[in-house]
Amino acid sequence: MARKPLKTRDTKVTSEFERGWNDMLKGIKKLKKILDGLPEPQFSPEDHINLYTTVYNLCTQKAPNDNSEQFYKRYKEEIETYVSRTLLPLIREKHDEFMLSELVKRWKNHKVMVRWMSRFFQYLDRYYIARRALPPLYEVGMTCFREQLYQKLHNTVNDTLVGLIARDRDGEQIDRTLLKYVMDILVEIGMGITDYVNEFETYMLKDTATYYSRKASDWILKYSCPDYMLKAEECLKRERERVCHYLPGISEPKLVEMVETELLVEHANQLLEKEQSGCRALLRDEKVDDLSRICSLYHKIPQGLELVSSIFKQHVTDEGLALVSQAIETAYNQVGKECGAHEQVLVRKIIELHDKHMVYMCNSFMNLSSFRKSFKEAFETICNKNVADRSIAELLATFCDNILKKGENEKLSDEAIEDTLEKVVKLLAYVDGKDLFAEFYRKKLAHRLLCDKSASDEHERSMLTKMKQLCGGQFTSKMEGMVTDLTLAREDSAKFKRYLSILPIGIDFTVNVLNTGYWPTYRTSDLNLPAEMVRCVEAFKEYYQDKSRKRRLNWIYSLGNCNIIGKFDPKPIELVMSTYQGVVLLLFNNSDKLSYSDIKSQSNLCDDDLVRVLFTLSCAKYQILNKEPSTKMISPTDSFEFNPKFTDRLRRIVLRLPAHQERKKVVEDVDKDRRYIIDAFIVRIMKSRKILSHQQLNAQIVEQLRQLFKPDFKLIKKRIEDLINREYLERDRENPSMFRYLA
Repeated sequence: MARKPLKTRDTKVTSEFERGWNDMLKGIKKLKKILDGLPEPQFSPEDHINLYTTVYNLCTQKAPNDNSEQFYKRYKEEIETYVSRTLLPLIREKHDEFMLSELVKRWKNHKVMVRWMSRFFQYLDRYYIARRALPPLYEVGMTCFREQLYQKLHNTVNDTLVGLIARDRDGEQIDRTLLKYVMDILVEIGMGITDYVNEFETYMLKDTATYYSRKASDWILKYSCPDYMLKAEECLKRERERVCHYLPGISEPKLVEMVETELLVEHANQLLEKEQSGCRALLRDEKVDDLSRICSLYHKIPQGLELVSSIFKQHVTDEGLALVSQAIETAYNQVGKECGAHEQVLVRKIIELHDKHMVYMCNSFMNLSSFRKSFKEAFETICNKNVADRSIAELLATFCDNILKKGENEKLSDEAIEDTLEKVVKLLAYVDGKDLFAEFYRKKLAHRLLCDKSASDEHERSMLTKMKQLCGGQFTSKMEGMVTDLTLAREDSAKFKRYLSILPIGIDFTVNVLNTGYWPTYRTSDLNLPAEMVRCVEAFKEYYQDKSRKRRLNWIYSLGNCNIIGKFDPKPIELVMSTYQGVVLLLFNNSDKLSYSDIKSQSNLCDDDLVRVLFTLSCAKYQILNKEPSTKMISPTDSFEFNPKFTDRLRRIVLRLPAHQERKKVVEDVDKDRRYIIDAFIVRIMKSRKILSHQQLNAQIVEQLRQLFKPDFKLIKKRIEDLINREYLERDRENPSMFRYLA
């Protein structure tokens, strides 16, 4: 069987291709002259059609006479030759900006040339290249420029670009438009942003790090912290402007991060802790704007503000503890005295400290969570210190008492009082022993209400509302009950006065009937009242029994007061005193002289109360009684007689009875209540959970009690052991750290 001979290219066809290619070369040569600016007429539509037709005629013949492959190869060879032999030498002979300018010029011409040649050989793109899955003509032209020119020049180009950017950073005038064109070339040559990143961006960032590292080392020795921050802020601003002017947007976050790292992160400790101008100095000197700038710069850096917030916390803590130390030093000179003015000044200064640094936190530090945490921890440290033997909780309660008492706040407007109370409640939020504050506050509130010393019911209720919002309804329930109870008692008192108007007893007599469930516990005594007072008491009992037969009255004489007219030789004087003082003084209506034992037996007062009463009547400012011997101490052997020669410039005087020192008892009562509260919470938690580990139980107790007080873990352990002994709980036999609830 005979084989057909293989088809070979016809010599005639080859000669036709060469003639056609020569025609194409003439068109390409004309294109090059036009691009080089030489005198050459522009392409006419006929010229374009002729060149396209040449390629079309020679590429539409049947195999083996199809010249598509030859045209594709010649196209690529022609561009490679032009780029390597013509463009590359032209660019290499230039330097610096002139080299970049030549690169931009030749790149623009090259794109025009490739675009025109792609039109001449368009038939290849439509059919030959599409069928063979070859790179398109335009892409081949770009690849030739990248491989034959840019890859041989890219080190020089990168060095030149980085040098121009460095000059720009140093403040020299450069051609930013030129840089923008070159950056666009880098992106276009790489057919996308990835090659720009690999070819130039990495190199630029490395140089940026070196540049700013050198600047930072110089600036940190030369400038103060605020001035350094101004420099850093300006550098970051300029880098962002550079991105807008000539760098691709993708570089901005990396560039900014690099500058922040070199200027701010690497030297953070040395910079922020500068002795004369660091954060502590700025806080001390109240440089709000400089602090705001620091926060703004470091806020954008991950964990950048940790050091700043730590310095802020330490600064606030140090200032607060310095105030506490001053108060402690002053307190040593006033041992045994009631809460003095210096302790009230301390509370006022802590409030001012809180206000001052709250401004920093909200304005300079943008109220960021890290600063809120530092601020909270600093004031928790300050507000849980003791001044001598007094806690801040007690001082806050006493401060509120002074604000809310009559005669203490004439200089304060209602708005100022409300604002001050609001600030006290903010400080209360940092106090661990809120239950201790509540007990002291309740005692003082009761005294204000019962002694009619409260300046305003509205302010009292407002303060209770503020505490309720902070600590919950249970925290203020008894105090709110006291205010309501006294309101009802005043209504009953008004009714009793109307009753006395019908059945007069000759004495102006007022009684407040209160519910013992709301009020603090007070000492009672079986006081022997004089006949005048007995008559008043009996009148009220008669009135009250007709109204409420099922209730039992318990008289608290220690809270009573009376007004007595003292008939002295110079002039009569009205004496305002406690019931105890009145009972003792009225004894001298029947006797001119009485011994200590006589007064004790006739009044039935205990020694403690009697000593206090006699001291105020005979040894204090107003000596209503004369004492023998004339000393400043009361003893059981003393005797007393009425002083008819006593006088005073006023016609009405107040004899204050020194209060009992109840501080120690209040603290003991609170400690006792805490044991009961912890017991209740342990039982409640275990009843719902049945089985818990020691660690889990501790965590839940602390969490649930944090609104009242911060329980001590040793106390929790003791209460758990006590509940185990009382068979509320038991330890797991296999795992002793687990507890079980016993129903």
